[in-house]
Amino acid sequence: MRGFELPDHQRSMSIGRRGAPPKIAAATEQPWLGSKLVVVGTNAMPAYSIEAGGEINDAPAETDDFDMTWSALVKDEADLGVMAMLKAVDSTYTVNTERTFQVRNAKAFEFELLVAPSRVGNMVHSDKPSPLPLEEQEWLLLGTHLSHVVVARDGTPARLVVPDPRYFGLQKLWMSEQEKRDPRKRPKDRRQGMAVLSATKATMPHIPMDEEFEKAIPVELQPFYEAWKVNYIESPTPRWR
Repeated sequence: MRGFELPDHQRSMSIGRRGAPPKIAAATEQPWLGSKLVVVGTNAMPAYSIEAGGEINDAPAETDDFDMTWSALVKDEADLGVMAMLKAVDSTYTVNTERTFQVRNAKAFEFELLVAPSRVGNMVHSDKPSPLPLEEQEWLLLGTHLSHVVVARDGTPARLVVPDPRYFGLQKLWMSEQEKRDPRKRPKDRRQGMAVLSATKATMPHIPMDEEFEKAIPVELQPFYEAWKVNYIESPTPRWR
């Protein structure tokens, strides 16, 4: 059940105040958001809270960086590139030479560009930052993406296009078990994954977690879905603020 329901006119201004950082909000107004770029990681959480009808307390929503994954289905030679987008909102962004998929601004705020291997060929190869191809990014391209307007830390509106919450949650649970993952982030991954899946099941009937969905889950994610399912049966009600 939902903890509460926000009036429609308040949703965009009341959820996600901690989600989108200053200046990046302007970048989210680019027309290619959703068609070429999707917001991933912790910054996606405010959009899921809006979809659920209230802030999901069990899922940490604070982060010090901003991650996007490249989602374009075809290559567009007219693209100015991701760096041009970032420079348009903050001219101090430069590529981290030690981690070329990452850029930093003068205040050391980090932006990271990721990509599923199947989409690498659809990027402008001369663009910077150079994306980090990760197999697990493929899962975030599945299902139906969500789009919501949230409020950035500086009070400006920001549009977030985020992965299907079912696959976001499962990918987070998978990440929480990976030894290559920063051990400081793995507990947060698990909390976010469990909370987003539970919120999806409890409050988003239009995004079904039914037999058809279960058959479509990639084999690598099946154990994590089954583990969540057992936990949800035992304690089905997510908590909202």
